Amino acid sequence: MVEQIQKSLRDSKTARWAALLIVSITMMFGYFLTDIMAPLKGLLEGQIGWSSNEFGTFNSAYGWFNVFFFMLIIGGIILDKIGVRLTGLMATIVMVGGAAMKYWAVSTSSLDGQTILGVNSQVMVASIGFAIFAVGIEVAGITVSKIIFKWFKGKELALAMGLEMAMARIGTAVALSASVPIARATGIIDVSRPVLFGLIGLCIGLIVFIVYMVMDKKLDQSEGITSESVVAPEDQFKVKDILTIITNRGWWYIAILCVLFYSAVFPFLKFGADLMVNKFGVSESLAGTIPALLPFGNILLTPLFGTIYDRKGKGASIMIIGSILLIIVHALFAVPFLTNPITAIVLVLILGVGFSLVPSAMWPSVTKIVPERQLGTAFALIFWVQNWGLMGVPKLIGWVLDKYCITGQVVRDGLTVNTYDYTLPMMIFAGFGVLALVFAFLLKAEDKKKGYGLELPNIQVLKKEVVVSEIRDI
Repeated sequence: MVEQIQKSLRDSKTARWAALLIVSITMMFGYFLTDIMAPLKGLLEGQIGWSSNEFGTFNSAYGWFNVFFFMLIIGGIILDKIGVRLTGLMATIVMVGGAAMKYWAVSTSSLDGQTILGVNSQVMVASIGFAIFAVGIEVAGITVSKIIFKWFKGKELALAMGLEMAMARIGTAVALSASVPIARATGIIDVSRPVLFGLIGLCIGLIVFIVYMVMDKKLDQSEGITSESVVAPEDQFKVKDILTIITNRGWWYIAILCVLFYSAVFPFLKFGADLMVNKFGVSESLAGTIPALLPFGNILLTPLFGTIYDRKGKGASIMIIGSILLIIVHALFAVPFLTNPITAIVLVLILGVGFSLVPSAMWPSVTKIVPERQLGTAFALIFWVQNWGLMGVPKLIGWVLDKYCITGQVVRDGLTVNTYDYTLPMMIFAGFGVLALVFAFLLKAEDKKKGYGLELPNIQVLKKEVVVSEIRDI
């Protein structure tokens, strides 16, 4: 008699790619809400009186709770303790709650003329809502990273992570290109309308994740796991494992590379539309479409570079190339006489290539440096470090614009707004790129020293062998 070998559900291509699609849809709606306010800077300034500094304060709120209350780290520990299903569900619910608060703040007039701790009440309440939402989206991000590893370990891991990021970037691209048209859709400018669209999308994302929970439970059952949180004692996460993670030099190089790289990209996107208006003379209604080209490039290139990493390796080298492109783009954006919109389009496209290279190699590389039982916390700690940049850099850029870069005022669509010289902010972004390049080289040297395999392919080449212990004749 021949015993039938039980296969995991993840061995089914249809099942694992369907699971990836489902969680990617949730993240896509999350990223849509994350960037929905970015193209509205001019409208916020002209319609409800937000300054560049207040706009920077709002965007910096993304990291408030994640950084100062350690919510990301707590989320990572919870993820490693109770698993992806409940953690993901809680994260999506928190996203919806924070987005609802953000929408109320920018849609109500009851906060007009009031202050909280010396800050415009509308700005403060919207910021708190954004901070709550950020806890949800960041914990959802580390959860989805662990979900992808769960379904794709030993398979097309980098490609899967690249495709998930590509789907998320669709949300960013649509937000950047469609936010202003949505705000003006009825002929009456309403900056709260795009936020409402984002809130509706998040509700859809919550429903979709509940569908994934059913699939995840079936995966565990196919592998003989009766409870998601039941694992072997030696594989259980322990708080002392945090010390193991933060004493790993390779982990630190990736974490610092992450915060530097993302600090030069995501805050740039927040101010990108305003840059296009002020330096390149693009109309406000079209300005968001140029920064939107960056995530659209991700949609195609991140999976491509992920496939290269899966099959050919060279993860550390990929990150070095991406950092070099980052420096070139921001340095050219800082050149005063380069003001042709075609130049802006080309530079954004090149930045999109760099932005595709680094994440496609960076996140799969974490799985080679950190054991699986610590992955949730390792990702959470990296995201926590990253959030220092996502919190501090938008505030810094907003402050620099108000302090040093105002060049005058102009009337657009009946609204009086300031005009800005973006040379100094672009130089700051280029500086982050230079530091990112340094740490990319340090990571490559550490990999050569410790043998993590960052330059090796991800896909395991399995020999066709008959396993006598699994199949026996009786």
